[in-house]
Amino acid sequence: MQTILVVDDDSQINAMLTEALTQAGYAVINAYSGTEALLVLQQAPQPDLILLDLMLPGRSGEEVLAQLPPVPIIVVSAKTAVVDKVAMLTHGAVDYISKPFSIAELLARIQVQLRPAQQAAQPLAALTFAEIRLDPDQHSVTVAAHPVHLTPTEFALLKVLLRNPGQVLTKAVLLERISVDTLDGDEQSLRVHISNLRQKLRAVTGKDYIEAVWGIGFKLTDES
Repeated sequence: MQTILVVDDDSQINAMLTEALTQAGYAVINAYSGTEALLVLQQAPQPDLILLDLMLPGRSGEEVLAQLPPVPIIVVSAKTAVVDKVAMLTHGAVDYISKPFSIAELLARIQVQLRPAQQAAQPLAALTFAEIRLDPDQHSVTVAAHPVHLTPTEFALLKVLLRNPGQVLTKAVLLERISVDTLDGDEQSLRVHISNLRQKLRAVTGKDYIEAVWGIGFKLTDES
């Protein structure tokens, strides 16, 4: 369960946020001043996200922002001036929502900020085709249970092909999709990478799993 620290001196708003966040499935820690927020952070496990009011008693939100841990910080404040929003966003906040606000909108903004952490925490499913198995988390490939060592570009190419079995992928599509994982890719080198990948896969079973479709691109096949 992900944890959110709510820092707001208005007890009604603090309670309203706590109830809404709890119903949405989050654990909540409360603080009612900037000073208390820093004390809570020293004693409690690091939260996954912080909702920070600015007009707090004692130390203001602006003062404590730089001392908060490196987690997403969403400012929730009655200050609506653009200069205030710009200052907070340039000093570490990831988002700024003005009071009064919609709970639905706030929850959506929280979800957007926590989505990368949720995705990172979930193991990626292995990709399989015929005797080929690619494990994205372990960065490993096996053919008929035999490990096959691939370069980062070959691994990226195989991953794209495995996600589209039997589908002809043009060179442009392949280059675009592998760019997420590697910068080592252009039309001149693509054929070389594909040729090397094909040889490494074929070396185990003798099957040619990658078919060149003349004038179009390449596809994964189990017909050899």
